[in-house]
Amino acid sequence: MALIGEKLPFADNSIDKLTISFGIRNMTSMSDALKEIHRVLKPDGQYYCLEFSRPMMPIRPFYNFYNQYIIPRLGALVAGQPEAYQYLIESIRRFPDQQEMKSLIEQAGFSKVTYRNLFFGIACIHIGSNESQ
Repeated sequence: MALIGEKLPFADNSIDKLTISFGIRNMTSMSDALKEIHRVLKPDGQYYCLEFSRPMMPIRPFYNFYNQYIIPRLGALVAGQPEAYQYLIESIRRFPDQQEMKSLIEQAGFSKVTYRNLFFGIACIHIGSNESQ
């Protein structure tokens, strides 16, 4: 069964800009979701994706320690649900790095694919265009 992000209720070439924040990693098939986003974008439409990513090397060990040991404890303390925070950490860890995500977006048919790191790569904005045919 496809998630709504993998079967959007919009006509082909009907959306000017489409954004998703911290959600593409939760799709059953990220490739299918990206193809579906490409399908609904108008020619010259743009896709923006804000997502957690791979931090730059100087801070990566500290970030990994924070994710592995601090976030689950905070989740248990604040929300009483450490398993939800463990899922968050695992989904971030499994998410493609910046270059891999760029390649997935290009494979879905996008052009002019770029990305911009935020907070030393902890988060990243990926941008792709549905170039005119």
